[in-house]
Amino acid sequence: MNIDGYAFVIGGGGGIGRATSIAFAKEGARGLLVADIDLEAATKTAADSRSSATNPDFRAEAIKLDVTAPDSVQQAITYMVETFGRIDYCVNGAGMTGKGLAHIADTSFDVFQTVLDVNVNGLFHVLSAVSAVMKTQEPRAVDDTTPIRGVSRGTIVNLASVSSLRGLPHAVSYTTSKHAVVGLTRVAALDNVRYNIRVNCVCPSWVDTPMLSRITEATPGFDKVVLSQLPMGRLAAPEEIADAILFLSSPRSSWVNGSSMVVDGAMTIRP
Repeated sequence: MNIDGYAFVIGGGGGIGRATSIAFAKEGARGLLVADIDLEAATKTAADSRSSATNPDFRAEAIKLDVTAPDSVQQAITYMVETFGRIDYCVNGAGMTGKGLAHIADTSFDVFQTVLDVNVNGLFHVLSAVSAVMKTQEPRAVDDTTPIRGVSRGTIVNLASVSSLRGLPHAVSYTTSKHAVVGLTRVAALDNVRYNIRVNCVCPSWVDTPMLSRITEATPGFDKVVLSQLPMGRLAAPEEIADAILFLSSPRSSWVNGSSMVVDGAMTIRP
């Protein structure tokens, strides 16, 4: 996919973010900063990415990042630029679901606000700060063999959900936040298009991650409900979502901008 630049993966300590970090290393990225609120997990991902790297010049670092704190976001971005010189690919994978599933009447505003603070406000902090950096970067040819593809100052991929496109019962906080991710993605794409920065999001269905495990543990029988919604009869592997993220980061998606790519194993079109 001609992934040879520098990647900044937020929420890279586990799940989809971890799989994406390792995928960047395997596809030839020159450098990677894994950011997560769990520094130990981020450090482990960075180490595993180094073991998987195919670029002989590959370097991976880890940093603690709280997306709800603008100062923490800015510190991580400053470290990224000081360490690697630029941000070619930014992946916004930090997120949370809240405390299990609950009817809207039983959902406290505190829980609702906490989820939106991470999934919406946190995403805004990153989008705003990364866009400011990418705007100033030297543009690079997307593909020397196909000049019509133009130039790029960077790509941003946000992690949304099929819950961005439909309602999920008993998940008002999560569903609301993921609808907002699509809106943020579209506006950021339009605002950045003049600077040759592409912004897209991926909308996965149920993925085999620690986040899903926590939900199923808190809600007995939920795993059977999940599988009943998936026509392919299984959960997605994190690596399958990472593949879509890398495509949206790569020159092969140079005409894809402001999109919400559904990666759901046919869940949203099932009868």
